[in-house]
Amino acid sequence: QVQLLESGGGLVHAGGSLRLSCLVSGRTFSRYAMGWFRQAPGKEREFVAAISRTGDSTLFADSVKGRFTISRDNAKNTVYLHMNSLKPEDTAVYYCALRNSFYVSDDLGSYDYWGQGTQVTVSS
Repeated sequence: QVQLLESGGGLVHAGGSLRLSCLVSGRTFSRYAMGWFRQAPGKEREFVAAISRTGDSTLFADSVKGRFTISRDNAKNTVYLHMNSLKPEDTAVYYCALRNSFYVSDDLGSYDYWGQGTQVTVSS
């Protein structure tokens, strides 16, 4: 049974930083690409960032380029989202997702397993 467990969300002032973590169990983590998505109230879930199975390829939404980075530690079965220069518009529930592929994608429908999400709130 595949499980994805996000952590690290919280309340932060604009301009601050947070690091989200996602621990994966039930799969050989190093075989799969991983992604982060977010959903703000009243909006559709949207792509944030993705990383290939080896970490040598990453992809970011335009809205977070230059502010967010993504990394993974295959020994710890964990993927991270490092968020800097946070803005109020980054407020959302953040979800990690596992893609049954080596390669990155921004297509929400191509991800096979999802976590329950962690809330990030950025105050102005």
